[in-house]
Amino acid sequence: MGSIGRYIFRTTFGAFLLVLISLTGVIWVTQALRDTHLMTNQGQSILVFIGITGLIVPLLVLVIAPLALVTAVAYVLHKLGSDSEIIVMNSAGMEPWRVFRPFLAVAMVTSLLVASISAYFAPEGLRMLRRWITEVRADLVTNIVQPGRFVSIEHGLAFHIRERRPNGLLIGLLLDDRRDPKERVTIVAEQGEILKNAQGSYLILDNGSIQRHDLKERDPSIVIFQRYAVDLSQVTFGPQVVHYSPRERNLTDLIWPDTNDPQYKEQQGQYRAEFHDRILAPVYPFAFLVIAYVFLGTPRTTRESRLWSIAGIATTVMAVRFVGYSSIVFGINHPFALTWQYAALAGVLAWGIYAISRGLVIEPPAIVFNTVNAGVGWFLRRAGAVAGRTP
Repeated sequence: MGSIGRYIFRTTFGAFLLVLISLTGVIWVTQALRDTHLMTNQGQSILVFIGITGLIVPLLVLVIAPLALVTAVAYVLHKLGSDSEIIVMNSAGMEPWRVFRPFLAVAMVTSLLVASISAYFAPEGLRMLRRWITEVRADLVTNIVQPGRFVSIEHGLAFHIRERRPNGLLIGLLLDDRRDPKERVTIVAEQGEILKNAQGSYLILDNGSIQRHDLKERDPSIVIFQRYAVDLSQVTFGPQVVHYSPRERNLTDLIWPDTNDPQYKEQQGQYRAEFHDRILAPVYPFAFLVIAYVFLGTPRTTRESRLWSIAGIATTVMAVRFVGYSSIVFGINHPFALTWQYAALAGVLAWGIYAISRGLVIEPPAIVFNTVNAGVGWFLRRAGAVAGRTP
């Protein structure tokens, strides 16, 4: 790779990183704002919040990386065309494939990034996210220490505290237990604290009373205590068994699934569709690169508008991605639909290689030009007429 190739590679790779980091950051913030309840309702720290929401970043990169690549390639090609550098390189005898090589190197780096994320990092991040959220939601100690709120620990069991001191001391506790349909138990205490050890979690209450009311009896029985312990180890917010979806499975789990797994037996279509989506993920950067280069890589004068080429890139990329997503959705129940994205990617690559080899200039038909120009002219005339009637 010569100096020109290194210049193109450096510019394209820098633009790719800039777009990738910017888009990933923006989308991550929008997704993270949906999980602010981890801090407001669940009482988690900012570090736990960032850690949990940050686990979706690999999945975001997996989706955004091919789009960031095509954006970077289109930007660099537009810049080279606007500065007449492509014309100069073509006049100097550089073949289209020689100019294409630096872009191909960036696409290879992107493809390796997508392949590694698709095979391991994205599913592993989703698995960690599911485990972490399950632990947070099932952590009774975290959920019950919310002053001023009645918290439903599980069906028929409610907890309330008036205040929580900085040292962890709980003031004004009330525990209402209606899990037994034949008996209702209400515990009130002035203060208490939560103790966790190897045997489990315990709520140690001081200076309170226990009111037991047998529904067959008219009057409840009340017991006054100075110190009382409640075992919290048997109380959770629901089942803690974690079941991973096909998207949360590593590539090896999709290639060699456990045929005895009940989830696999119920979702064989999802496993199959996810497998094909994973193995084709590294191909999309090459397909998007070819699309961008076909529309903007040919020499043109600075007077020729590249707006149509950019619109053609966006339209073709969206069409290819739409076919890919449709293939995955319909392929769950109809395996033949999985061949759609294979055909779409193979067709794009074959068409692109042919167009680059021939040096074809891709332009929309004349009828499209005439229709758009007529529409723009009509709009300008109507806007001018409206402006002229405005006092």
